[in-house]
Amino acid sequence: MSNNKKFVIEASFIKEAYNLKLDLGEFLLLLYFENADDLTFDVDVISKKLKIPKENILEAFNSLLSKKIINLESVKNEAGKRYDKVSLDGFYKQVEVDNKKDEKENTKNDIFTKFETEFRRPLTGMEFELIKAWIEKLYSEELILKALEEAVYNGATSIRYIDTILYEWHKKGFKTREDVDNYYKNRYENKKLEETNLLEWNWLDDDK
Repeated sequence: MSNNKKFVIEASFIKEAYNLKLDLGEFLLLLYFENADDLTFDVDVISKKLKIPKENILEAFNSLLSKKIINLESVKNEAGKRYDKVSLDGFYKQVEVDNKKDEKENTKNDIFTKFETEFRRPLTGMEFELIKAWIEKLYSEELILKALEEAVYNGATSIRYIDTILYEWHKKGFKTREDVDNYYKNRYENKKLEETNLLEWNWLDDDK
């Protein structure tokens, strides 16, 4: 990294650094590695680039290592000589974990909004907590929304009615919308086959 090169910083980086409660030294060192072309740890070069005393760089470096935000990997250069390279895999994995949490939270909020739309009223505290328990402990989001659709179709927008649907589906081993659709499709086809057999039955020969 040349001394004239400017750091590039994304909002997601700042957000994750905040979540990890990094101090200024840790933040700047991590930002340096995020932008560095050469990920070898050279305290002299980094101190000059960041204009931070070497002892502060070492302290931040050891702190990031102990928190497993960064780690050292042994690699070979073109000449076959081994050296330690800084890896930010720990940081990126944490970003991924937090992104999934955010996605789940957004999905959860979408489900609450969907329920309020279909119920045409705000959810009560009890309803909110029950739906939350479904999401976190019992059922997939798509199964919950399928049960909501089933209730709306039957004109029974009651949280207890939906809870009963989900309980029955759970007993049958349903986990996805597809499981439900396949079950009812098979039931419909079997019923249709039974009706066809009745119509084709030769009642005149039944006593023979």
